[in-house]
Amino acid sequence: MTEFFINLQTISISHMITTKIQIEPYIAEYIRGKFWDDDQQAVRFPSGSDIYVTIYDLMQKRPDGAVDCGNLEFCLPDRREANAPCGKSPEQYNYISKRGAAILERRMRAMMWAELHDEMDENKHLRGVQFIDTVYAFSRRYGIESISEDGMLKNYQRWRDHLRRKTKRGYMRKKHKKIG
Repeated sequence: MTEFFINLQTISISHMITTKIQIEPYIAEYIRGKFWDDDQQAVRFPSGSDIYVTIYDLMQKRPDGAVDCGNLEFCLPDRREANAPCGKSPEQYNYISKRGAAILERRMRAMMWAELHDEMDENKHLRGVQFIDTVYAFSRRYGIESISEDGMLKNYQRWRDHLRRKTKRGYMRKKHKKIG
């Protein structure tokens, strides 16, 4: 019985349907670096991930004349076996709108920055690794070349300052001496 299940799974994986969306280049590089599937030659998200469910929710029927274009190609979820036979079929629901692509881009950006910020904090405070070294290792691991290491470090600093600053900084006027 187990052997039969594995064979069915292999068959369904080999016929994955993909689509493309246009997102910021550095986010596309991160997603490809993290979720690339050599067998599919496209990004394939784990079925238990939030992004997988978000993609499933955003899938819609392809409008007439719509063409896939973009810098990130990914496999569409097929949840019919997981839920019920009445789920969305990727053969029919294989389009992500511009608005859907913008939603996915925001989710993917948040995923990337959250992972980087967490790794930077952990490496600095638990292992004594410099921030710039963590950024370098992160960008090499995922093949990120479209954003500089300084840009990634600056993002972390802005995020950290935003979290730590609870009250707005007050400005004091400089007092001038009266002449006369």
